[in-house]
Amino acid sequence: MKKKLVISTGAGISAESGISTFRDAGGLWENYNVMDVASADGFARNPALIHQFYNARRKELVNAKPNAAHTGLVDLEKDFDVYVITQNVDNLHERAGSKNVLHLHGELMKVRALDDETKVYELHPGEANFETSPDTIIDGHHVRPHIVFFQEAVPNIEPAVQLVQEADIFVVIGTSLAVYPAAGLLNYVRPGTPVYYIDPHPAAVPAGVTVIPLPATAGVDRLSRLLRNK
Repeated sequence: MKKKLVISTGAGISAESGISTFRDAGGLWENYNVMDVASADGFARNPALIHQFYNARRKELVNAKPNAAHTGLVDLEKDFDVYVITQNVDNLHERAGSKNVLHLHGELMKVRALDDETKVYELHPGEANFETSPDTIIDGHHVRPHIVFFQEAVPNIEPAVQLVQEADIFVVIGTSLAVYPAAGLLNYVRPGTPVYYIDPHPAAVPAGVTVIPLPATAGVDRLSRLLRNK
């Protein structure tokens, strides 16, 4: 029976695909006020700006490709039962071929009905609704980005916690461990479970965590060798 390998990924895994990060130097937060483009209040105040912001992120994503870190996690599925919990709103894990991906902060290539959050629609490049606005109507519904804004609950945090509690091995890749509730997942790892942390600028972590201070692509390659040599 394969061991359950649960992997929590952040912006660092997509940065090498050219996806703009938010918090790093030169990141998106230096160009935008976070509360204007990624908060519930911001959406209520100026929905047009938020639609424009995520239209631009969507265009950027279409031109990006999964990198060796994404495909390396897919390769680990040969030997492990792999589950990815991602803070990222891109679809690079899915495009690389990962079978089990749980998005904590929403999905950029989707929108949902303003009056019924269960109605979620996937957007496709080239279609009329790929760029949305406050006037966009799909199936009779005005829509908003399928993104978890600041000031909103994270609906997938409980399934994520359950995955972490079931993990035989837990890995964190490309995150500052500063964004909650995702950063708190480390607290749910069962005692004695091996934990690995891949980041070129790693944050402080508890004793016993194996730190791999490398970018995601090189770090996943090293992780694969470590796991397969055990």
